[in-house]
Amino acid sequence: MTRIDSGVRTDVLVIGGGVIGLAVAWRTAQRGPSVVVVDPRHGGGAVQVAAGMLAPVTELQYGEEPLLRLGMASNARYAEFAAELTELTGLDTGYRQTGTLAVALDSDDREELRELHAFHRRLGLDSHWLTGRECRKLEPMLAPGVRGGLHVTDDHQVDGRRLSEALVLACEKSGVGLHRAEAVELLVEDGRAVGARLSTGEELFADTVVLAAGSRSHLLPGLPAGVLPAIRPVKGQVLRLRIPPVYAPFLSRNVRAVVRGQHVYLVPRADGELVVGATTEEQGYDTEVTAGGVYELLRDAHELVPGITELPLVETNAGLRPGSPDNAPLLGPTALPHLVAATGHYRNGVLLTPVTGDLLAEYLTTGTVPGLAAPFSPDRFAPRASA
Repeated sequence: MTRIDSGVRTDVLVIGGGVIGLAVAWRTAQRGPSVVVVDPRHGGGAVQVAAGMLAPVTELQYGEEPLLRLGMASNARYAEFAAELTELTGLDTGYRQTGTLAVALDSDDREELRELHAFHRRLGLDSHWLTGRECRKLEPMLAPGVRGGLHVTDDHQVDGRRLSEALVLACEKSGVGLHRAEAVELLVEDGRAVGARLSTGEELFADTVVLAAGSRSHLLPGLPAGVLPAIRPVKGQVLRLRIPPVYAPFLSRNVRAVVRGQHVYLVPRADGELVVGATTEEQGYDTEVTAGGVYELLRDAHELVPGITELPLVETNAGLRPGSPDNAPLLGPTALPHLVAATGHYRNGVLLTPVTGDLLAEYLTTGTVPGLAAPFSPDRFAPRASA
């Protein structure tokens, strides 16, 4: 890690060294400005738990068309983004163009998927309806009772842990200062953000501060009230299993379904890992793995792919997704001059990493908010004055 002296000034100070903060730092540094990232553990955060599905189409909810456009723009950049990281660092990010199969396990689920397919068609998305037999032909390990499904070839995957490792190294190679400390106070002078005080007692100053601290972004001391809405932590428990060679190939693409009203997905890695996730729990900042969470994930995954109970369970984990009031990210300048937000990505942090890095780097170096970022302005939650 680069040593940063107290009182140093940089062009851009990024608070938060998860994949979002690292991508913003890397892409900004490539354009010329000096950049420092402060975080107790660079490359940590929610990405260490995330399954890494890049699924803007199958994650789509009604009324989220702007988020769909942002997600599809990011997904379209991923192959080049991952290749550039690998070329610079020599590290494989685990990026795979696998596609996703979303299946229905009963007639009600099938009708819901049919409606979603019609919605996809109206939006011109590449989504194909398959019968249950066609689903099982693609993925023979699926339960015999599968009633049908949607095959989306443009939904892909990346290994979040490998991605974060590559981004840390890319930042180092691009001259980004990585400072291992916690920002304990935002420094504000004359009504604008000027830097941060750290847990080490040091003070770092910057022309622009980027707040990318995930679900704790709005809790930074010194941040004036009303600049950011509350970013709530949404707990997700995830399981990691190992596919022994005798069972390979177990699954060849991402598989997901709704079981008892809960979403479950299985993401097979090229190295034999199988990620199963994820619970959605409003439990504050609790990150304990619970017996109930593990049971529910295994129960629902077993209904989808019965053979999963034969696989070794190698890891259980829980992380916190940063959810904004409308579950869409906060991108761009805030009401506090020289403070920029890059947070609130909720379930889509890994997916939106490339586009967030590009959009924020463009704003930080030109002063112009890109059109793709405009719907996600942090000020959309500000109280509107009455006429």
